[in-house]
Amino acid sequence: QVQLVESGGGLVQAGGSLRLSCAASGRTFSNYAMGWFRQAPGKEREFVSTISRSGGSTYYADSVKGRFTISRDNAKNTVYLQMNRLKPEDTAVYYCAATSRLIVVTKDFDYDYWGQGTQVTVSS
Repeated sequence: QVQLVESGGGLVQAGGSLRLSCAASGRTFSNYAMGWFRQAPGKEREFVSTISRSGGSTYYADSVKGRFTISRDNAKNTVYLQMNRLKPEDTAVYYCAATSRLIVVTKDFDYDYWGQGTQVTVSS
């Protein structure tokens, strides 16, 4: 089992920044690629970004490319999502997730473990 706990959400004005963190415990963190997803009210959960086990490869949804940066610190068992130039449409609950898959995966059903989510609200 892997336990994931997100933090760092909050209320921010459009154009501002937030950094989300996701602390992992349980099994060896570096054995898992990590992803961030989000779910806005009334919408399906959508992929945001993923990072490989070593941190050497990253992938982003087109909607966040150039504004968000995913990173990880395997020594601290933590994955981050730096969100810059936030827009009201970024408002959602953000979830981190862990996958044992060896390839880049962007579908939520490919992820094995999930955190409880953290709310991000961007005001206009």
